[in-house]
Amino acid sequence: MEIVIFISHIVFMLTIGFYFITSLQWFSYKIERVIFHYTKPAWHIRFLALPIALYFIFLYVNSLFFLIYLYFLQIPSLYLWYKNLDKKLVFTSRVKRFFIILFLTTIFIDILMFNKVSLLPVFIPLILTLIISFSYEKYQFLLYKRQALKKLKDMPNLKIIQITASYGKTSIKNFLYQILKDDFICYKTPRSVNTLAGLIKDINDNLLNNTQIYIAEAGARVSGDIDEITKFLNPQIIVVGEIGEQHIEYFKTIENVRNTKLEALNSSRLEKAFLHSSTLKKSFDKITIYDENLKNVKSTLDGLNFDLEFDKTYTFKSLILGKFNASNLAACIHIAHYLGIDVEIIKKRVLDIQSVEHRLQKIQNDKKFIIDDSFNGNFKGMSDSYELVSSFKGRKVIVTPGIIESTEDDNIKLAKIINEKFDFVIATGDLNAKIFKENIDSDKLFILENKSNLVGALAEKTKEGDLILFSNDAPNFI
Repeated sequence: MEIVIFISHIVFMLTIGFYFITSLQWFSYKIERVIFHYTKPAWHIRFLALPIALYFIFLYVNSLFFLIYLYFLQIPSLYLWYKNLDKKLVFTSRVKRFFIILFLTTIFIDILMFNKVSLLPVFIPLILTLIISFSYEKYQFLLYKRQALKKLKDMPNLKIIQITASYGKTSIKNFLYQILKDDFICYKTPRSVNTLAGLIKDINDNLLNNTQIYIAEAGARVSGDIDEITKFLNPQIIVVGEIGEQHIEYFKTIENVRNTKLEALNSSRLEKAFLHSSTLKKSFDKITIYDENLKNVKSTLDGLNFDLEFDKTYTFKSLILGKFNASNLAACIHIAHYLGIDVEIIKKRVLDIQSVEHRLQKIQNDKKFIIDDSFNGNFKGMSDSYELVSSFKGRKVIVTPGIIESTEDDNIKLAKIINEKFDFVIATGDLNAKIFKENIDSDKLFILENKSNLVGALAEKTKEGDLILFSNDAPNFI
């Protein structure tokens, strides 16, 4: 029986570790975010607190109860939970190392304490694993950082464009790449890679030595994040896009957000900075406010028209949807003009720009008009998209969880706009369900608690001729 308990304790620790490392990966391996900013605290109770408490209770009362609980309740429950996740654990090298360390430390501690205590330890192996794992990853990080810095140093002619903003930075990055790629050998960070660790890995693995322009996205969760990235990249050109209340729970005030984004100006190689007017900066010398001469913006379901002034006023047309994208395109146009591309050529390329995947991406089939805006997660962008689709003559349906990592007031304002503009609302998840119920007419609101049932809900709740807007998206751990 003792050997069965010994083995089962190792299995138990691996289940605890599995839940914990999955949570850590979701939140970029930031323990404080998993503890203080976790949006599903009931999961912590279900898969951490309760199992550990029952472990001590059952083994103290009767070890057979522990075995029954582990193999017939905890493991099946964890399996079903994981099966229904839409963002599963990615078994990276770091995750594999974590499990190896947890397995070895558990065995080591168990052998030391076997037959010496009535209960095998739970916290010691987990804490040791975290200390060893994080120490090793920090060491590896410093090695990779040194390697990336050497690579950048060996590319003296590389021009780095760093883009940061509360929202819109990924769109600016992708639009700019499409405008510049025919004149320069360009490379942009993939997807939403925007942390220091992500940039280091990207440079080491993907940046080719003949690249002329590296377009890098920089994100932040706390003050100093942008400064750290800026001092690492040391960009010649920076973009600080629109400042807003995205991630306000981390920054507390809009002023903290603004100051953090403006840390991008700390680059010692700064040649030119293109800033949005929400930064509250003024144009002078190295700084251009890229949206101050943006005028006559017209947005429809067919695209954008707007005027932008340089030496004279130019009219630009784009097939990109969303009024807010005129500002994003203005930043790109200013940069392309600064790099010497003729305005008439820029106009043609702006017209040819393809929409960014999942950002007001128009998907029209024979029966329904679908707009995928699932990567747009801020109040301004979302509300602008609602204004855009309001011109649609047929029935309008929205699928949304509301805004993630923003204020309650913003979600209340958004819910009221949704109630005004849409004929039917499918609210995904329970994060903002209470706000939706209080601000959207009950006869046109459907709360979808499990996103895995979305396809069935759409089949049941929508019909031919509908416009369906997928507005923001959130994995079900949010």
